[in-house]
Amino acid sequence: MEEEFSEQMSMPLIGDDAPKFKAKTTMGEISFPEDYKGKWVIFFSHPADFTPVCTTEFMTFASMQKEFQDLNCELLGLSIDSIYAHIAWLRTIKEKIEYKGMKNIEIMFPVIEDLKMDVSKKFGMVQPNASTTQAVRAVFLIDPKAKVRAVLYYPLSAGRNMQEIKRLLLAMQKADKDQVATPANWQPGDDVIIPPPGSCGVAKERMEKEEEGKYCLDWFMCFRKEK
Repeated sequence: MEEEFSEQMSMPLIGDDAPKFKAKTTMGEISFPEDYKGKWVIFFSHPADFTPVCTTEFMTFASMQKEFQDLNCELLGLSIDSIYAHIAWLRTIKEKIEYKGMKNIEIMFPVIEDLKMDVSKKFGMVQPNASTTQAVRAVFLIDPKAKVRAVLYYPLSAGRNMQEIKRLLLAMQKADKDQVATPANWQPGDDVIIPPPGSCGVAKERMEKEEEGKYCLDWFMCFRKEK
């Protein structure tokens, strides 16, 4: 029992290489991360097909797929259901479900079949105290080098905020591109944080040195205007 529990609870942490796997999906077989080389990936699990919370999430993700692709990011879903269940559910979504103005929504990102829970266990998506047969609502943001950059977990009852997931992706891309950090509630176009200095001399120099767009609230807290 302890061995099984340990297997189920193992999960990659921020900075780890994303676990490799091959899987059947609604869009054919995939090899991860090889098939996503050079791209960001939002890899997310849902508890089961034909469940209402998951249906709202899939419709919302699908409606935003082009937005994510424009950010060099692909979506990849998973549940512990068969390909046949996935296809039937996704067809039902397209043909019958209208939610918040969304209708005729076609899910064009892959959804992994994981009946044996092989992939779920590698990513810690099955948590025994929540459910022994369903994947929790996990989200892994994986960068173009196949490194795990962010991990989000939600209980079975709570739907995810896709706009926040997109905001997080944008914040990480901004940090990578400009070597900065982003403050609380940051949105694209907001001022960013200049990383704090590593020594007293550098701190004093940074406070005294004038740079276009830079302003400091204290030696450790300097911002750069983005507008």
